[in-house]
Amino acid sequence: MIAPVILRDATVGDVAAVMRLVRGLADYEKLTAHCVATEADYRRELFGPSAIARAALAWIDGAAVGVGLWFFTLSTFAGRRRLFVEDVFVEPAHRGQGIGLGLFRHMARVAMAEGCIGMEWRVLNWNQPAIDFYRRMGATAVNEWATQELQGEALTALAV
Repeated sequence: MIAPVILRDATVGDVAAVMRLVRGLADYEKLTAHCVATEADYRRELFGPSAIARAALAWIDGAAVGVGLWFFTLSTFAGRRRLFVEDVFVEPAHRGQGIGLGLFRHMARVAMAEGCIGMEWRVLNWNQPAIDFYRRMGATAVNEWATQELQGEALTALAV
């Protein structure tokens, strides 16, 4: 018998589980060296007085096996919120059980409850299994936009 999956919003007591799954995501995406976040960072950004993001976890038999992290952006033209999915990760041993879809459904319900006009996220262009999963969900690619970033010395130089 397959154990039931429990999906729920993360609490401050879940920070270690969130961090463990984020490290798993970094390993999967071959970005381990970039994963410098700490549990203190997640406590502050998810549950502190000026929290900027939220998370949900998928649990099986008391173990966290999947995570979804999101925040809200503003659609300047619509004047309404959009839910931005920062990351979704399901441990490889638990894929194919509907957990990723469950996490996306959870976030879609949050988006609807918050009056969002939609959801948006990015995917690495080599991650074809994820791209295929998103197409099956009904997501469409937005190819008219190219992500830009500014960090490190370039950010410092612009700020002065």
